[in-house]
Amino acid sequence: MSGARDPVSRLTHTDDAGAAHMVDVSGKTDTRRIATAGGTICMSHDAFAAIRDNTIAKGDVLGVARIAGIMAAKRTAELIPLCHPIALSQADIVLSLDEALPGVRAEATAVATGPTGVEMEAIVAVTVSLTTIYDMAKSVDRAMVIGDVRLLRKSGGKSGDYSASSPNVAELPERVR
Repeated sequence: MSGARDPVSRLTHTDDAGAAHMVDVSGKTDTRRIATAGGTICMSHDAFAAIRDNTIAKGDVLGVARIAGIMAAKRTAELIPLCHPIALSQADIVLSLDEALPGVRAEATAVATGPTGVEMEAIVAVTVSLTTIYDMAKSVDRAMVIGDVRLLRKSGGKSGDYSASSPNVAELPERVR
């Protein structure tokens, strides 16, 4: 078997020698791209109550976590080595208390018009929001568990639409359609 790579099976983020590189997207068409990711942080009932009642010593946990997620979405290319810098037109984080967990559900939506998708921006936003919740509430519960982080849906681009639960993009919140 020779050292030559089969161009059909070649990974998009590697060059002919197998070294990682940033994909050239200059030939791709600009389209509106929307991606939504979600995740959870589970915690003790005491930590849940402290967040719900806004009695955490560090302050407004959900407010700070929301801003942290938006900031993270804007800086994704600095964190993920082969991501392209993207001019986001919107980054939105919704944090919902869920007593059944108990914990917080995070949902982040990133929107841009360009030649590459915004899935990583949404995933990074969720992850940083949940990590910020952990940081702010760890004095009450160091055993919190961050999990279930995943892409929920995306639209735009060559690969088309994707939904983890349904192929219907009409499920996207109206504010990002």
